Amino acid sequence: MLKTISKIGNSQGIIFDSALLQLARLKVGDEVNVEVHAGGTITIAPIVSMPSKEDVSSLIKDTMKQYARTMKRLA
Repeated sequence: MLKTISKIGNSQGIIFDSALLQLARLKVGDEVNVEVHAGGTITIAPIVSMPSKEDVSSLIKDTMKQYARTMKRLA
């Protein structure tokens, strides 16, 4: 896919249209990691955040409550 570097305010940038964002599974506000490699190749990769320990713990507790009877039978 060919893109042109455009002037955006006092900076330069590349506009990602909605089709490109969908293909990359990105949306406005997502954080990405940008790397420049030898030879000038640039890669842009989404940063996938991990859930916090508190979120995981809460989800486990909720699941254990919801399936307490089943868990007791399996034990």
